Amino acid sequence: MRSFDLAPLYKSAIGFERFAKLMDEAQRSENQNGYPPYNIELVEENHYRITMAVAGFADHELAIEVEGDTLRIDGTKAKTEQSRHFLHQGIAERNFKRRFKLADHVEVSNANMENGLLHVDLVREIPEAMKPKKIAIKQEGRLVDA
Repeated sequence: MRSFDLAPLYKSAIGFERFAKLMDEAQRSENQNGYPPYNIELVEENHYRITMAVAGFADHELAIEVEGDTLRIDGTKAKTEQSRHFLHQGIAERNFKRRFKLADHVEVSNANMENGLLHVDLVREIPEAMKPKKIAIKQEGRLVDA
């Protein structure tokens, strides 16, 4: 298990408590089981996709919710009255809860199921006020392009 000493960061930076909390949560999440398997893909700049293998789940058995900076994907398998006798059961079909921390300004734009895979598309939309802007420099009463 790795541990990080963030004390040097606190000497020269202000407001990074959220970063420290995120690091702690990431270390704790390493202990989660690997079910269901998933990929996180950078589709293009500021566009991401989470693809999760949810074989055996119908779309109405899945729930996707964003609360604050956390994306939660839950799978709840409907109970069946029918008793089945498996000789081998390789498809888990068990309930799950997956959590993903979202960076600032990352929003879920779309979700769809295709061939047993759940695709959740995310996009980072930086507000205009936070985008870089060019500042003109005035020089003795006239404007000079920067």
